[in-house]
Amino acid sequence: MSGDTWRWTCLILHLLPCAVMLPSTTRQQPSNPKRPFLTFTVETADVLFNHLVVDERRGNIYLGAVNWIYKLSSDLEMLTFHQTGPDSDNPKCYPPKLVQPCNEPLKSTNNINKMLLIDYKENRLIACGSLYQGICKLLRLDDLFKLGEPFHNKEHYLSGVNESGSVFGVIVSYNNMDDKLFIATAVDGKPEYFPTISSRKLPKNSEAEGMFAYVFHDEFVASMIKIPSDTFTIIPDFDIYYIYGFSSGNFVYFLTLQPEMISPPGSTTKEQVYTSKLVRLCKEDTAFNSYVEVPIGCEKNGVEYRLLQAAYLSKAGAILARSLGIRPEDDVLFTVFSKGQKRKMKSLDESALCIFSCYRGEGTLDLAWLKVKDIRCSSALLTIDDNFCGLDMNAPLGVSEMVRGLPVLTEDKDRMTSVIAYVYKNHSLAFVGTKSGKLKKVGLAFPNLMWSVNSLLIVFTGLPPGTGYK
Repeated sequence: MSGDTWRWTCLILHLLPCAVMLPSTTRQQPSNPKRPFLTFTVETADVLFNHLVVDERRGNIYLGAVNWIYKLSSDLEMLTFHQTGPDSDNPKCYPPKLVQPCNEPLKSTNNINKMLLIDYKENRLIACGSLYQGICKLLRLDDLFKLGEPFHNKEHYLSGVNESGSVFGVIVSYNNMDDKLFIATAVDGKPEYFPTISSRKLPKNSEAEGMFAYVFHDEFVASMIKIPSDTFTIIPDFDIYYIYGFSSGNFVYFLTLQPEMISPPGSTTKEQVYTSKLVRLCKEDTAFNSYVEVPIGCEKNGVEYRLLQAAYLSKAGAILARSLGIRPEDDVLFTVFSKGQKRKMKSLDESALCIFSCYRGEGTLDLAWLKVKDIRCSSALLTIDDNFCGLDMNAPLGVSEMVRGLPVLTEDKDRMTSVIAYVYKNHSLAFVGTKSGKLKKVGLAFPNLMWSVNSLLIVFTGLPPGTGYK
């Protein structure tokens, strides 16, 4: 990197994101000297942090970076590390040279960490990177010793996208059988190679050949959904971008951004916009018959916020639950949306923090990108309740009406970009990060809805000043 040398520093206070500082910059002292901020610094200029995950049992912190995985103590002392790259590769090699010879020229290629996930049951870390069309490593939590690196079968390659955060995983755990790993990923124009969403086996043995194999796969169906190639003739740059994922009750959920073509009012031509959607799947649905997409967004004073920026699942807590008419232990989804829906990577600065409690609605059998004919939902001859997981004759369901969240905070100039929440003494609290590096503490209390305090100044990217933010 030309110009001044940059150094990456991770600042963590109640799970805050990463920060970057110039070496010549004097660090501001905290307003309360009794609680100094803790930092972890890597002197190597090209080490960029991508992901962070915290071991909820021991408090250890795992950092995913370009070519490295770090394990830190709860007070940010480095305990150990594991190198993941670079290595000789070419993104046009599929399968990679690990499986068969590749005619493309190989060159030293960085391994960008795309996902970090803790498998508590087996005491291991799943670290997925960009090398070799998306290979994942299984590392022992204690010392980051490599337990396995599956690459023998085509399903071991999860995604060719090099973008950090292009893969999201959710582990579904069982007491008497192997766990499942639900994987959602952008496919970068390679639908013939990668499913956009799938469920994989997660055996106890980290070196098992069946690691990451599809939970179910026969000649006709499998535990996956692929984007049809025909979709790219309509929207050449079509992809589904997964922002967040979680499990709740009997279901696994992913929050997405995806392009679609719409006809503006009064116009005879279609234009491309981006839509935020919630995807739901039953945990036990091996054939993905239960796949449902629901458009989500937020509106306040006639302004629509439709571009999802971030999300976080938390509990309601007694005070918020009483206002929403739910139980304190029920899940509440905190979301950040920016205004409009024209561009994915050029969001407007106007944004909103919104909450969702639950959803009940009607829809059509209409997923435009799956080319399914628009058919109205009809009455079923069986009872369909909240636990219904689809039948063999079901098509993926696309709900047409947008589900609107409850706006609790709006920001017109400094776009909100991240969110985390928890319950403290029956109060539901959220911390929201902004584009300029500020951190806002938001307390939810009805009827006043919220209060907020600008607290810390944190820079979230390693871009030089003036470069701009995505």
